Amino acid sequence: MRLGPSGLIEVVSPFDAVTQAHLRAIRPRGQWLSRRGCWQFPLEAAVALQQQCAGRFPATPELARWFAWLQQPLPPLPPHRSLVAAAAADRELVDGRRLFRHQRLAVRWLLARRGAVLADAMGLGKTLSALVAGRALVRLADCRLVVVAPAGLHHHWQQEAAALGLRLELHSWARLPSELPAAGTVMIADEAHFAQTIRAARTQAFLRLARHPRLRAIWLLTGTPMKNGRPVQLFPLLAAIGHPLAADQRAFEERYCQGHWREQGGRRIWQATGATELEELQRLVRPLVLHRRKGECLDLPPKQRLERPVQLDGAAAASFQRALEARIEDFRRRAQAGQVRSDAEALAAFTALRLIGSHHKIPATAELVADLLGRGEAVVVFTAFVATAQALHRQLGREGDGGPLIGAVPPARRQQLVDAFQGGRSPLLIATYGTGGLGFTLHRARHVVLIERPWTPGDAEQAEDRCHRIGMGAALTSHWMQLGVADRLVDDLIASKAERIATLFHNRDHLRRQKALPALVRQWLERW
Repeated sequence: MRLGPSGLIEVVSPFDAVTQAHLRAIRPRGQWLSRRGCWQFPLEAAVALQQQCAGRFPATPELARWFAWLQQPLPPLPPHRSLVAAAAADRELVDGRRLFRHQRLAVRWLLARRGAVLADAMGLGKTLSALVAGRALVRLADCRLVVVAPAGLHHHWQQEAAALGLRLELHSWARLPSELPAAGTVMIADEAHFAQTIRAARTQAFLRLARHPRLRAIWLLTGTPMKNGRPVQLFPLLAAIGHPLAADQRAFEERYCQGHWREQGGRRIWQATGATELEELQRLVRPLVLHRRKGECLDLPPKQRLERPVQLDGAAAASFQRALEARIEDFRRRAQAGQVRSDAEALAAFTALRLIGSHHKIPATAELVADLLGRGEAVVVFTAFVATAQALHRQLGREGDGGPLIGAVPPARRQQLVDAFQGGRSPLLIATYGTGGLGFTLHRARHVVLIERPWTPGDAEQAEDRCHRIGMGAALTSHWMQLGVADRLVDDLIASKAERIATLFHNRDHLRRQKALPALVRQWLERW
């Protein structure tokens, strides 16, 4: 018997009819994993496994340690009323701030749950709410406070913890710890949508921590609990907090993800990328997932979106056409040579279209940004492509302000760029979605420009809400640069997925029906 990568018990045995029958009879029920060649059981089956397999299946030292911890559970936590009092959420912080009413409610809500997803919209102060709740458990239950967050956000967590007099053990999603302290731990996972792919090694390592016997509470923070509008992305989060729906992955995917087998290349492949029964799923997850929009919690200045059509002159249009034709012809040559899959032409063409379109939108974007800066406005620009960010930075002649905020910039330097913008030393910040759209506060901006939109509505909303948040002093205008069919397809796709997400978290009674993106692109290719 061994501990699996996701914190479940694995029993490895040569095939034997009697042994197989004994393992099938164990409750809670396990499942046979043919790829790993073992049976897999939840930790709740530990006692039954030890009784059934004692002396026949030795446990690895790591699993034996977990068994010992399960037999010596930590003392129960204090009553909810005592925890709320210890949190002292209504008191002023050392820096003079006070929690908003919605943050105080979030503290009480978290303290009533050992596992929960705080999925409030970006900018509602989830970090501070979780830390105040964690402070209560540190004070009354002598817990360690472990925070998992992107490395670029560690400085922010340290600042907020200092305002509460807390000591944190900080880890990044790239380097998760293998164990937790034996004395008991409260774990807070920021940007929890980093663990939305159940088979990814990072998600498996995170679930292992979430199932640790010495974990007292686990709270997940994310403004996008279902970034791409697919319930299958919600499943790992439900598994991490121990939601009953996560007890059977196959049943979950069949019921809510349109899970089914399909033939591909002569093989049967399980596919679970759809969405169904969302109203039912919304009712079932509501007790452990708190998702509130800004309009429900704050009286923020309004946010408006403006579509900015980009028109190309004759020379630019011809250049665009030649570049796209060259990309498609190159893909077809490689497909004929067997270097790439021929059935991926639609998405390959679409990706090329977005990249070429992004480059051709630089002049119009530069003109818009220069006009806004000339009027004394503070502007943030987001793009999906590093080359576009660097080219726009050069075209606006801003070599002396430290460069764009991209993944190659070290975390400490990223914070310096943000501080320069927030402090008024620089009126412009250019960033990629993957770097600037994550965790930073940019509420000094009055205008945010999206050169192109990411494929998921969560990323687009994250980018806008870096600016539309607590502390902003005036309305925010979001400019969507739009060039041709690629941008229209993505924008329609975002609207479709956003409705699906709203159905799950806001009990919407209708859902837009739309074809999948590859089908839309294939139609466009045929016309083109």
